[in-house]
Amino acid sequence: MRTYELTCIFRTDEDNLAKGKELVKAEFEKQSVKILKETDMGTRELAYVIKKETKGHYYFYEIEVQSDKIVEMDKHFKHETSFLKYLFVKKEN
Repeated sequence: MRTYELTCIFRTDEDNLAKGKELVKAEFEKQSVKILKETDMGTRELAYVIKKETKGHYYFYEIEVQSDKIVEMDKHFKHETSFLKYLFVKKEN
């Protein structure tokens, strides 16, 4: 198992934010992800407009998971509308 960081930028309205967080948690359970750290970074101005939005709600996760599961989660997250952006980064040990 490897350690990864996941940063998600959700739409700022409460419905999409709640839906997005639930989606991430459900996908983590499905893929047997161990959450090491979870941080709500709050709403921030975006550097540029993303999907007609100028603000986003940032959420950070530090997770432990097998490498092949990242690809599966990426495929699932791509089609979700509650995300503005997300990024998986492999953490160096």
